[in-house]
Amino acid sequence: MAEAFSLKDHLFNADTVGRLATEFAAALPTFDPVRFQAEVMAGLPDRALMERMEWIADCLEPQLASDFPTLAAQLEAAMPPPLDPTRRDDDFGHFIHAMPGILAVRHGLEHHRERALDLIHAATQRFSMEFYIRPFLNRWPEETLARLTRWADDENYHVRRLVSEGTRPRLPWARAVSLLPEQTLPLLTRMHADPTRYVTRSVANHLNDIARRDPDLVIATLRNWADEGRQGARELQWITRHALRVLVKQGHSGALSFLGYRDDLRIEADLQLAEQVHIGDLLEIACELRAAQSLPVMVDYRIRFVRPGGKHVEKVFKLKATEVAAEQPLQLAKRHRLKGDATTFRLYPGAHRISLQVNGRDVAQADFELLPAR
Repeated sequence: MAEAFSLKDHLFNADTVGRLATEFAAALPTFDPVRFQAEVMAGLPDRALMERMEWIADCLEPQLASDFPTLAAQLEAAMPPPLDPTRRDDDFGHFIHAMPGILAVRHGLEHHRERALDLIHAATQRFSMEFYIRPFLNRWPEETLARLTRWADDENYHVRRLVSEGTRPRLPWARAVSLLPEQTLPLLTRMHADPTRYVTRSVANHLNDIARRDPDLVIATLRNWADEGRQGARELQWITRHALRVLVKQGHSGALSFLGYRDDLRIEADLQLAEQVHIGDLLEIACELRAAQSLPVMVDYRIRFVRPGGKHVEKVFKLKATEVAAEQPLQLAKRHRLKGDATTFRLYPGAHRISLQVNGRDVAQADFELLPAR
């Protein structure tokens, strides 16, 4: 049996640590790469991914200056060249280059704010500093937001993305920030017309975070952006769909209406699926939709999963965004694998239910029995 993939080993191993050691040795004559690599590798096995990042910074510190301005200069001298400025997406950088951010927070947060932010500005052009700008936003909100306001127009798109990504309300893996939407929306409004998808995706993700708490504010913001006309129609349409995805899953009528999906027209539907299926097998889902007039439809389905203790939880899955022609049945089908080996969500045998959702409204339901794995 093949070994399970380990993200922490993929990101932090002898090769990546050796690359970092080489970069510091080339920049700092007194740096001992052999000692550094040996210390790091000895402490990696028992540490989780994020702990490994902190550990590598622990091993760097003894070979760097104790005063922060000199330390920051050493970190900048050891940085690799900036990420390719001609790319437009999917260029996150390497986790091994998170060290400047970690050390900026450790030693620059309290007494060297401006120099630490300069360091983060340089570092984020090599690896996203979205985790490390957040302590500065919490400790120095006005001063850091003032800096981010300038960075929103930076010539480097990684810096511009940091403005949106670093201020997200629900950034995965990251500590919370005590910012309100009215503090960050002016930044997003400046950046939504960015020519780089890496930036506009972050803007859309940020709006999607806000939408969980204030749907109307997000819809109004998108409407204002459409009226401004500063972003191309196709890209703004993509931003809009991406920003409203959580509301679409929830069947939010305002979001669906904004996207052009009406919920006030009658749709008839039939939903068919097997009465029993085993964990690990494919569940065949088939449906037929009928309408008296042609209309665009957003078709999703929700599975109500059994949880321990008689509880249930529902998850929404996409089926298709398409159009129903007047008086012409639309047939859709999907094969949904009921994974028995997923690490993030465990399945339990028992009675399950599928609800078919069209333009935010439930139009059909069907039950099935989930049996133990074969």
